[in-house]
Amino acid sequence: MTENTTLVTVTGASGFIALHCVRELLREGYRVRGTVRSLDKEPAIRAALALDDEAEARLSFVAANLLEDDGWPAAVEGARYVLHVASPLPAAPTEHEEDLIRPARDGTLRVLRAAQAAGVLRVVMTSSIAAIVYNEKGDRGEPLDESDWSDLNRGLAAYEKSKTLAERAAWEFIEGLSGDSPMELAVMNPGYVLGPSLLDADNASNELIRKLLHRAIPGVPHLYLPIVDVRDVAIAHVAALKAPDAAGKRFILVGDECSYAELAQQIRAAGYQVPTRVLPNWLVRIFGRFDKGVALIVPRLGKHRNLSKQQARTWLDWRARPLRDTIVETAQDIASRMP
Repeated sequence: MTENTTLVTVTGASGFIALHCVRELLREGYRVRGTVRSLDKEPAIRAALALDDEAEARLSFVAANLLEDDGWPAAVEGARYVLHVASPLPAAPTEHEEDLIRPARDGTLRVLRAAQAAGVLRVVMTSSIAAIVYNEKGDRGEPLDESDWSDLNRGLAAYEKSKTLAERAAWEFIEGLSGDSPMELAVMNPGYVLGPSLLDADNASNELIRKLLHRAIPGVPHLYLPIVDVRDVAIAHVAALKAPDAAGKRFILVGDECSYAELAQQIRAAGYQVPTRVLPNWLVRIFGRFDKGVALIVPRLGKHRNLSKQQARTWLDWRARPLRDTIVETAQDIASRMP
């Protein structure tokens, strides 16, 4: 590893994706400043990363909240790059959509304004395929790429709406900058993110595998998942900092699409007793009335998404790791934390 004095700010550093980004940046030799809502989280984050002394010295933290202006100027001061990863991801439907939209959209604008004022050169933002796939083309199973957007007039669920609004706000902000501003934007649009968690904590992304291992459901829904490994998502974020032609582009990050039944079968083949029977859609809808987590997947029952991977391959030289590795290693990680 070569010595690197470049500072990168990572927002929401304790989050599932963000913490993997922090680790990847430290491996590459960057200095990293992570934002957290409370500095009380710092000891747990450092313990989870298990860094050597040299890497420890390159990591620092600042308290900042997506809903408040305070803290953001200090968070980005002296940074050349920003990875804006922080955004709420619910494990169950929220009662008020603004609880997701405000921190996602308004928080993004706070970060961008602070970054632009501090002279940051490039922001890499974490969005989602949720900002791409909910439209008529997606419903018909037609190929989707980075030129596509989810239709805000379709009555999107709160999470999908928050990701779409936040990303659109980011691009509008960049387009509105004066010509003498050097700041660039690249956006990552990952699929359904799975993988080992660095912190000993639950996260919404791995909830479907956790439910299988806990046998919290009697079978699996007729659901198709465009899966991507959290470690590969982190690699793509760091690659987008360095790739000259990444600026101004969106990047769909997906591996292979996998049915929930195939996912369960991979876990069973690895030695875990999990349900693999496919539940009829009508029964899943009934479960969704009583389990808010299940309710999140009801609109996606039986739907395939045909997503292009070409842009990330071309401009970031990015490839997803084998799907089985992601599924089994996620299950192993969750199982190791079960009582």
